[in-house]
Amino acid sequence: MMNPAKGNTSLLLLFLLLVCPICTSLDTITPDQPLKDGDGQLLLSNHETFALGFFNPGSSSHRYIGIWFNQIAEKTVVWVANRDAPLNDTSGVLSINGKGNLVLHTQNQTTPIWSTNVSFSVSSTNNSMAKLLDIGNLVLVQQDSQRVTWQSFDYPTNTLLPLMKLGLDRRTGLYRILTSWKSKDDPGIGDYSFRFVPTGYPQLNLYMGQTLLFRLGSWTGLTWSGVPRIASNYFTVNFVNNQDEATAMYSIKPNLPTKVIAKTVVDESGIVQRSLWQETTWVEYWSGPRDLCDKYLNCGPNSYCDLHNMVIFECKCFPGFEPKSSRDCIREKQGVSMCNNGEGFVKLAHMKVPDTSIAHADMSLSMKECEQKCLRNCSCMAYASANESEGGIGCLTWHGDLVDTRTFPDGGQDLYTRVDAVVLAQYAKKNGLTQKKRMLAILGVSIAVMFLLIVSIVYCFVMKKKKETRHSTYLDSADSTLPYFEDSPSRRDLDGTRRNSNLPLFNLRTIIAATDNFSIANKLGQGGFGPVYKGLLQNGMEIAIKRLSKCSGQGIEQFKTEVALIAKLQHRNLVRILGYCIHKEEKMLIYEYLPNKSLDSFIFVVICHLSMQCKDFFQ
Repeated sequence: MMNPAKGNTSLLLLFLLLVCPICTSLDTITPDQPLKDGDGQLLLSNHETFALGFFNPGSSSHRYIGIWFNQIAEKTVVWVANRDAPLNDTSGVLSINGKGNLVLHTQNQTTPIWSTNVSFSVSSTNNSMAKLLDIGNLVLVQQDSQRVTWQSFDYPTNTLLPLMKLGLDRRTGLYRILTSWKSKDDPGIGDYSFRFVPTGYPQLNLYMGQTLLFRLGSWTGLTWSGVPRIASNYFTVNFVNNQDEATAMYSIKPNLPTKVIAKTVVDESGIVQRSLWQETTWVEYWSGPRDLCDKYLNCGPNSYCDLHNMVIFECKCFPGFEPKSSRDCIREKQGVSMCNNGEGFVKLAHMKVPDTSIAHADMSLSMKECEQKCLRNCSCMAYASANESEGGIGCLTWHGDLVDTRTFPDGGQDLYTRVDAVVLAQYAKKNGLTQKKRMLAILGVSIAVMFLLIVSIVYCFVMKKKKETRHSTYLDSADSTLPYFEDSPSRRDLDGTRRNSNLPLFNLRTIIAATDNFSIANKLGQGGFGPVYKGLLQNGMEIAIKRLSKCSGQGIEQFKTEVALIAKLQHRNLVRILGYCIHKEEKMLIYEYLPNKSLDSFIFVVICHLSMQCKDFFQ
């Protein structure tokens, strides 16, 4: 009889064998290990960031081989191999053929539907394998040397990933562009393309077919000239323009506090959009074209587009030009020479510089040298900085008409346009008046701020003086009433037997003089309330001063209440209080001096009597 435990184990193993083909994954594709659609296999990158496999786009029943983000909820395809050659069923196989190429075919036919089409030597035909990298790049490599012979990043579809280049490899002629899908259900090559154009000074452009729709412009070292807000804390751009290549590539900045997942897509409606994955969805970071002034040549030559409230645009002529039509401009003075005739340049700020496909670039020149170069060449109509990341280096010059320019509310570049001597003088005068008004406005604001500051200081000073005067007057009034007790009504209390609850307020100077500035030689003792000093008034009377501790926290009104209460007490065992002194944080009680008995014991008696804690003492 079969052991039930062994029977259950056998059933579990059988179940796993049946299910595993549906969920298996590969790390490489080799001549002996293809990727089959019918088995539900996936090729995963090292950290499983990306996956490659067969899929149905949208509601389509056609099958494609593609790459998508593997660790986010929404399936987002970033590359498709057979985008114009779909499969009708799940018979697709991706394998390494006998020539060493990665090919897509069906299980019944070996004729390639799609292939990497690389030329190999006979000795390396069985040495190829395919790997998916964690940046989303599918590479075909030689197993012995690990040399990359083909990569999907060289053949992008509609999505630009970090570290993927756009542009021209001048050594091989490889030109990498993005092309839109036909629709959400069809990843075939659509109508729109996003290109890094290498002619003139390289720039990014969006096309419909061969028609230029939107010019993002050239790289300024900070951003693209037509997209002033695309610079960010997340990305860096690597712009290369040399004899080997004209390319642009963006990457995620290292050491960011959180992982950033990003993509740039040219969609089937002709919008270029950069998005970031946030928790459960893609969030737009930037897109274009955004407004009417982004449309290529919305205004004619030698004019620029000025947008109002995002809906109304106006075509304005460059300095020295006048309207020919609502969108075109011509020179104000036809036939007037601007060559060595006192001409100069007018600066226009916050501009998208003209189309750089017809610009001349010299990266060795400073802005001052650029101005002199343009001034010496009579055909030079304008100049600007090529790279603004280091304070303005490199020189861009335009010869002929200036096309596809616009203004921005902020950002943009300074563009210097050539004008004749008359226009230059007019702008100099206008700018002088504007500068004068600006200086007057700054001066007025500065004076107003200074005036308010002075008034505030004077007010604070006056209020402080008033406070000090009130306090000083209070003390001085006490001094005038009791100048060392001379002619004071309370002096009779000191010499006679009558007690007055309205005690005199002693001046601090009187106490300081009586105690020799609280000399240690006059100190009688120390208690929890503070030290006690012996003093001698000018009239020869000896007194004892209890100097309350500054950290006692007792308020002035509370102190005065206690003084009045002590003054009203009549008891043979209580030391006689003569007055008190208040000055800022100083609070003192002045008692008669008893040479034959400790003042501490009397103070203890007073406190006990006040707190009604020592009734037996008074009985």
